[in-house]
Amino acid sequence: MKRTHLPLNALRVFDAAARHLSFTRAADELAVTPAAVGQQIRALEDVLGVVLFRRTSKGLELTDEATAGLDPLREGFLRFEESVHAMQAGQTSSNYTIAVPREFYSQWLAPRLAAFRKDNPEVRYQLIADEDADFTEANLDVAIRLVEGPGELEGAQLAHGCRVTVATPDAADGWISWPAYPAPEGEDVLLQVGNAGQALSSALAGLGRAIMPMPLVEEALGDGRLVKLAEEEDCRRAYWLVAPRPQWRQKKVKALVAHLIGE
Repeated sequence: MKRTHLPLNALRVFDAAARHLSFTRAADELAVTPAAVGQQIRALEDVLGVVLFRRTSKGLELTDEATAGLDPLREGFLRFEESVHAMQAGQTSSNYTIAVPREFYSQWLAPRLAAFRKDNPEVRYQLIADEDADFTEANLDVAIRLVEGPGELEGAQLAHGCRVTVATPDAADGWISWPAYPAPEGEDVLLQVGNAGQALSSALAGLGRAIMPMPLVEEALGDGRLVKLAEEEDCRRAYWLVAPRPQWRQKKVKALVAHLIGE
């Protein structure tokens, strides 16, 4: 019999009925009707080609065939439980693998991870610079991305979607353009860069003005290294923490998300 065709639900019903030697008590344990137990047993007997129970004046009895398979079956169920516990072990792990853009890590995430670890000193982090890394290949727990939403993943928005045009007080009169926020059409582009980190570094160096996500420039605006050249604008693109649903259900991920969005 192929493993993919194992009638696992019927085997579970058989185990309960064998322990109680009663379809009624097995039904109570499984929260189904006695008729449903009987149907599962008959279906299992059809699949196996053997009789599992016989009725006597004293009640139900196991056949020799049923008795022969009962101990291996129960051992198998124990192994199933061990397998489930092993797969769930990551939920209680204190190790996090996080894919995050370098600039968002330094400007926003790092102090919050430090605060989370202060409350949870057993925590350890591994950071991946490529926020678009494959979750399976990189063994990621979560990723942080500048996107318009989580897409097919589960997600939580970490910061309000807001962009602002900035430059140093003595910046060159031209634009720094990058893929997420290119320079306005028709403007003089002094520098074309590939990501937010390069755009931020270029703006701080005085190489021109740039449109930046607010979380990346709040500190520099606060201490005067950058100035706003226009009022900030709400936008759909924001920094989201995302993960596939299985990771999202893990206790450790829920704890980290609660800390980050509670800031």
